[in-house]
Amino acid sequence: MVDVILGLQWGDEGKGKIVDYFAPQYDVIARFQGGPNAGHTLYVNGEKVVLHQIPSGIFHQHTVNLIGSGVVLDPVTLKRECDRVAQFGIDVRKNLFISERTNLILPTHRALDKASELSKGESKIGSTLKGIGPAYMDKTGRNAIRVGDILDKSFTTQYIKLRLKHQKLLDNFHFIEDISAWEEEFFEALEFLRTLNIVNGEYFINEQIAKGKKVLAEGAQGTMLDIDFGTFPFVTSSNTISAGVCTGLGVAPQKIKEVLGVTKAYCTRVGSGPFPTELFDATGEELRKIGNEFGATTGRPRRCGWIDLVALKYTCMVNGVTQVVMTKADVLDAFSELQACTEYLVNGQPSAYVPYQMSRVTIEPRYQKFAGWHTATDAIKNPEALPTAMHEYIKFINQFVQAPVKYVSNGPGREQIVHL
Repeated sequence: MVDVILGLQWGDEGKGKIVDYFAPQYDVIARFQGGPNAGHTLYVNGEKVVLHQIPSGIFHQHTVNLIGSGVVLDPVTLKRECDRVAQFGIDVRKNLFISERTNLILPTHRALDKASELSKGESKIGSTLKGIGPAYMDKTGRNAIRVGDILDKSFTTQYIKLRLKHQKLLDNFHFIEDISAWEEEFFEALEFLRTLNIVNGEYFINEQIAKGKKVLAEGAQGTMLDIDFGTFPFVTSSNTISAGVCTGLGVAPQKIKEVLGVTKAYCTRVGSGPFPTELFDATGEELRKIGNEFGATTGRPRRCGWIDLVALKYTCMVNGVTQVVMTKADVLDAFSELQACTEYLVNGQPSAYVPYQMSRVTIEPRYQKFAGWHTATDAIKNPEALPTAMHEYIKFINQFVQAPVKYVSNGPGREQIVHL
């Protein structure tokens, strides 16, 4: 069977640590979508490591790690990460596998991403400029180059053909940057990629399941960034919800068992787009400062606000969440009063629903107040030792979103998690 861990907000929920925490219980960790715009932060032997492409189970020697077909792969980023992982004594040639159907991000994809975003002016969507969108566009346009193609003698012809297509588009954007250095490191990284375990991903994962192996599917970004169900057009280019596991790995729906959704105890967002509970005051700044809310991939300051339970209930619904993991609960230790959004006023009308097009309506969040616990919780291991006010806060969330909070993360360390 396959369990899933994914984000329930706009990404940056702390999924990397949570996958790392659960990884010892699983035989296979598989990334099913997204690209190097993801940044999963882990702490290994007290040292911070940010993974963008490699599954977060890589530091567990017994665990097989698969990059699935739904991912878009930047060989340069992958090589850089593999070199970083090797510093911890991990041999990726033993426990990292890559589906031959995984689409490649080319240097010209990165150029197109940059050119497109620059052309939007004030209408920028907040792209990470990693080439993700253009790579997925080539996938749906049936022009993509996939990992399996680099082993084929026709690869050079395929590359030149696609590069010429991209160059015409770049000419239309009047993009004149020299990307020859990008191409040089790209082809060097391809040589490295050819030395790794390239497999038929869907057969690989289903054979593991047939053997009774426990599989954990690792999502990137968050549900509110889903290409179909997120805050379109301020979204990513892939399906970040649990259904993306099936299309991104090639497993059947009935193989999915537990869906663990990860949410912060408050709310953040990087980049442009709707964010109903965003705080522009000293409280928002305090959340950012205490929570160290800066993007793992981009370094950009995250927008901060109170938890949005209207959106959280929606994301639990579309994912079929069976368990909720609440991260960064310790960030709220400093606050004497908390708030949680329980209803929207959409164009002045009360609503319990996330609007179809959030950026075309006026949304005013309605809040319920809670007493803060105003005490340090980062050293607590036993659920009974958590403050009564925190239990009340969690109990309300359980009832509102109709999915149980089963784990509370109370610090960045692997051991800082309380099982309720």
